[in-house]
Amino acid sequence: MEEIKVMVADASHEIYVDTILETISAAAKVRGTGIAKRTHEYLTTKMKEAKAVIALQGDRFAGFSYIETWGNKQYVTTSGLIVHPDFRNMGVAKRIKDMTFTLARKRWPHAKIFSLTSGAAVMAMNTQLGYKPVTFADLTDDEAFWRGCEGCVNSDVLHRTGRKYCICTAMLYDPEEHLPAKIPDEVLERIKALEK
Repeated sequence: MEEIKVMVADASHEIYVDTILETISAAAKVRGTGIAKRTHEYLTTKMKEAKAVIALQGDRFAGFSYIETWGNKQYVTTSGLIVHPDFRNMGVAKRIKDMTFTLARKRWPHAKIFSLTSGAAVMAMNTQLGYKPVTFADLTDDEAFWRGCEGCVNSDVLHRTGRKYCICTAMLYDPEEHLPAKIPDEVLERIKALEK
């Protein structure tokens, strides 16, 4: 069996966009959950901007996810994670999630990364990466992001609750919580004095 390769997508991968959109739509129907609708042009742009990750086995589509920045690049989302049914339970989602997370951390090292999901597997992957469950109030206030939720079948829940709750779980990775501990200057001076 040919290896499944996970890579940063580029313009040459536009040929897979319709398959990606169909796979996302079919998965949402099976789960009975909502998902924000994305256009062919939107995903193609993500590929051209090196803000997408695709998994392929030869020329067969295996999986996908993309990245978007919000709030003047203070927030980043990793979104649209999907694995084609033929490639599920093979670790493809984890490989894609790890690559989108690494890509987001490299490109925007100080940005908070968040994820909205209703899937237990994505919640588990997020937790392993250091994400924590948060309220929607902890997410970006960028109106463009919230307009993206309008295409979801559950957008009425978001509206009824004043954008405080929805069916999805909000999870946030704050890079400030993962930096090495800062030692106060006076403690450093005492340490240096003891070393003499």
